[in-house]
Amino acid sequence: MSDPTQVLKEEFRRHLETFYARLNLAPPYESVEKAVRTLTTIVHALPQDEQVKIVADPALQWQRFREAFETSGLVKKHRGIIAGLVRHRTAVNLPVEYDHLLDLFRG
Repeated sequence: MSDPTQVLKEEFRRHLETFYARLNLAPPYESVEKAVRTLTTIVHALPQDEQVKIVADPALQWQRFREAFETSGLVKKHRGIIAGLVRHRTAVNLPVEYDHLLDLFRG
């Protein structure tokens, strides 16, 4: 198996690119990179078998992606704009799994 950290970093970066593209927002590149580094730190702190489980389980991936998104401060970027966009979920052109991130902007 490839390095779990590398696999998760690439997947997270891809999801962040999709997230911002579908919201028609320019991604805050420095903050995106900080979020990816935060994910790396989170994953490296876990035992190897746990890392492998995360790679194999999309639900576990999204838990870690959300943790990195929030912990890194990326959730604070474009906050007002995104909160306005997600007021009506049907208006957001993102698959349901992105609700892990979108929920951070609701309420």
